[in-house]
Amino acid sequence: MEYTPFPSWPDTAPRLIAVAAGRDPADMVVRGGTWVNVHTREALPDHDIAIAVGRIAFVGRDATHCIGPNTQIIEANGRYMLPGLCDAHMHIESGMLTPAEFARAVIPHGTTSMFTDPHEIANVLGLDGVRMMHDEALMQPVNIFTQMPSCAPSAPGLEATGYEITPEDVAEAMNWPGIIGLGEMMNFPGVIHGDRKMLAEIAATQNAGKTVGGHYASPDLGPDFAAYVAGGPADDHEGTCEADAIARVRQGMRSMMRLGSAWYDVERQITAVTEKGLDPRGFILCTDDCHSGTLVNEGHMNRVVRHAIACGCDPLIALQMATINTATHFGLEREIGSITPGRRADVILSSDLRELPIEVAIARGQIVAENGAISVDCPHLNWPDSARNTVHLGHTLTDKDFEIKAPEGANRVRANVIGVVENQAPTKALKAELPINGGLVEGEGDVCQIALVERHRATGGVTNAFVSGFGYQGRMAMASTVAHDSHHMIVVGTDREQMALAANRLAEVGGGITLFRDGEELALVELPIAGLMSDSPAADVAAKADRLVQAMQDCGCQLNNAYMQHSLLALVVIPELRISDLGLVDVRTFEKIDLLEPLA
Repeated sequence: MEYTPFPSWPDTAPRLIAVAAGRDPADMVVRGGTWVNVHTREALPDHDIAIAVGRIAFVGRDATHCIGPNTQIIEANGRYMLPGLCDAHMHIESGMLTPAEFARAVIPHGTTSMFTDPHEIANVLGLDGVRMMHDEALMQPVNIFTQMPSCAPSAPGLEATGYEITPEDVAEAMNWPGIIGLGEMMNFPGVIHGDRKMLAEIAATQNAGKTVGGHYASPDLGPDFAAYVAGGPADDHEGTCEADAIARVRQGMRSMMRLGSAWYDVERQITAVTEKGLDPRGFILCTDDCHSGTLVNEGHMNRVVRHAIACGCDPLIALQMATINTATHFGLEREIGSITPGRRADVILSSDLRELPIEVAIARGQIVAENGAISVDCPHLNWPDSARNTVHLGHTLTDKDFEIKAPEGANRVRANVIGVVENQAPTKALKAELPINGGLVEGEGDVCQIALVERHRATGGVTNAFVSGFGYQGRMAMASTVAHDSHHMIVVGTDREQMALAANRLAEVGGGITLFRDGEELALVELPIAGLMSDSPAADVAAKADRLVQAMQDCGCQLNNAYMQHSLLALVVIPELRISDLGLVDVRTFEKIDLLEPLA
């Protein structure tokens, strides 16, 4: 399907003017609703909206003069008329879905604009993968704006990825029609220390007049933070507490507060507005990472807005944070984010501002969903074989690939252990004394093994370490080719034979997530596109993901959304301890460290 640009405001202005003046009939009129005006933070009853050529022509108390014999009439019946919701920062791949199926999943939840950073696929397929995501995004009936990924690899020298993104790639992508800016600048040490490559990517973005996304995953709010802000990133979503949010907005950044499948960072930050009284214009709501189960069972940006309101935020302020604040940040205030003349006709009808049921969703002037059911097509890209054959292990793995040999003569060892933190992206750097059996170090209690299996270049490499926090019991292993951000393969297990079975199974199916116990596969989520996504409907993927969650629980794991924690254990830009294909990484110092330490 060929991309057709959405008609611009200047191109449609003659028709919009004629409709607003009553000379031409509107294509659609939404009649008798309560207009939620996010510019003035008002809810104004008894208003109408007239729509033509996919844009808003008129908003007022009576649009009768805009109605012709063929005008489609939608009776609001007093319901709130809200702008379509915007997700300011997210990764479509984290939904385990292609852009088309992600759009199909979130449209019924009232999301009409997304700002997506496809850095997951960039690590696997490079610029070609980004282009595929970009192209399918432009085919959708809602607005999917693409941020060009900035960091592949996310931490040069600490991991190896399938492809590398260069400043030349960034400069080229800035000319693509759907590119809105630069994706999150995760290499914050590189910016702080003036790395030429990182600064060149930022410069290419700024010179194109576009927005630089931020990612400052450090609690240090001193000179390093100031240096990062001076480098150019305009927003940040890695804050986890009120002080983080305040520091960002005081320095002229937007504080993006996220509620994803596993990141619950809104409650601890929104007090900057609800209690400290800071100007809410500096705050934006986003999801960052939502898997398909969350999208199908709980919602998308409507879920985030509801949560912000439950945390004490005024409903109209929460809606601003999910609409006009986002649009303004990306320079699109005259295009999306409000129900005002000239803007794209992205409108939600809802009977309750707090619970936010999405009863009607309109995007670009057409009804796209009603009462939870989508009513438009979401076209698919023809994904090539090169995107579907990305798991290359080099050889069939065995239990020996997952052995951790002990120092000669030792009875016990002290190991550096990755500690999972529920509902947060950061981990803890822990230490544990572990037993030795037959010359091999074994996990004990809550400490089990983790392995990073190289899958891009068929090197056969396996990095082994230890992790705690999942609570697994029995002989089991779980493997995933979703392994932010290098997207090799993460295997976590209590038994080396099960780890080999799980890893080999993913090579067989072309990627995804699987869980084995006692030689039996309890769950499998196939993700054949780049080992990250499925082009099956979200409900089908979510059903498989639900079985995976149940299988994890059956193996003793009680963490909330533990799969998301699993998928982030190789993210070597978020403290404290991570695993990569090059070894164990202390992200507090950005140095590789030894797995085992001598006992005193």
